[in-house]
Amino acid sequence: MAKLSLVFFLLLMALLSSTCNATPRKRVGIYELKKGNFSVKVTNWGATITSVILPDSKGNLADVVLGFDGLGPYINNSAYFGALVGRVANRIAGGRFVLNGTVYRLFRNSGNNTLHGGHRGFSHVIWTVKEIVGGDFPSITLYYHSFNIEQGFPGDLDVYVTYSISGDYHLSVTMHGKSLTEATPVNLAQHSYWNLRGHNRGTILSHTVQIFASRITPVDAYLIPTGRLTPVRGTPYDFLEPETVGSRIDRVPGGYDINYVVDGTDDKGWRRVAVVGEGETGRRMEVWADQPGVQFYTGNFLAGVRGKGGAVYEKHAALCLETQGFPDAVNHPNFPSQVVPAGEEYHHNMLFKFSF
Repeated sequence: MAKLSLVFFLLLMALLSSTCNATPRKRVGIYELKKGNFSVKVTNWGATITSVILPDSKGNLADVVLGFDGLGPYINNSAYFGALVGRVANRIAGGRFVLNGTVYRLFRNSGNNTLHGGHRGFSHVIWTVKEIVGGDFPSITLYYHSFNIEQGFPGDLDVYVTYSISGDYHLSVTMHGKSLTEATPVNLAQHSYWNLRGHNRGTILSHTVQIFASRITPVDAYLIPTGRLTPVRGTPYDFLEPETVGSRIDRVPGGYDINYVVDGTDDKGWRRVAVVGEGETGRRMEVWADQPGVQFYTGNFLAGVRGKGGAVYEKHAALCLETQGFPDAVNHPNFPSQVVPAGEEYHHNMLFKFSF
């Protein structure tokens, strides 16, 4: 029988409201969604996935996402392990954009650019637990109110994310927001780091990856898109057929960190984004979503990060597949728009299907 249980709980800090008046202290905890031997743990600090435990082909259980012991290290989680990032995921060039004739200047936290919504983006705030559902398909819904000019972004925005075990070894992530007062860009992304062998089992270079995308948005030296769309066929970025991560990574300086333009869609907007496989354990992960892009990242900046159970995460210890709108779309009119007009809604749906 599936169950959802609160496994850890503490008071962390007082937040300031949009009027800068102190609000009552909010509780931060770790919550578990469980169905049989499939377990997902989530904290309302940054709406973060802290653990995903599932069996391999021999029935052995392992945690397949990188993370930390306890909540403390997540406060300064510069790697964004498992976090829900926004208001705008990925990079915005120069920490600025123009919308409806107004120049908005953002908090720059990646050199001269803004990354994942600024230094105090949605990954570094306390979300409110709105609903917990038990039973055969357990879920948790988290809510955050982002105020006007938070990190420089215009308009008040209500944001929700629901994590649910929606089937046998299926994890659904449902994100939506509503722009309340002004048009604003919104681009949320789920930033879990996956190692299907186990979070403490070395690199992902032997994992096989297939990405259903014929083009990428190439970037400059600062990882800002140039505005072009280029084909992957015959390049080191070609994962149209399954390839090991390490097969051509030496031809990509530093490793993969690029947005793919996902091919196709069904009548409901869903796209099969990627398939990841790990031969030793037999674990397999399919990623489905309804967004036009996916960031493929191979943990290039990990170096000596102390994680769960004393594990030390080094370069290429995991991979990320972050479905999203195109990076820096606010500065590229030819990219699909991420602007949500006042009174309208943003939606982003993901599904992870695991097998072994």
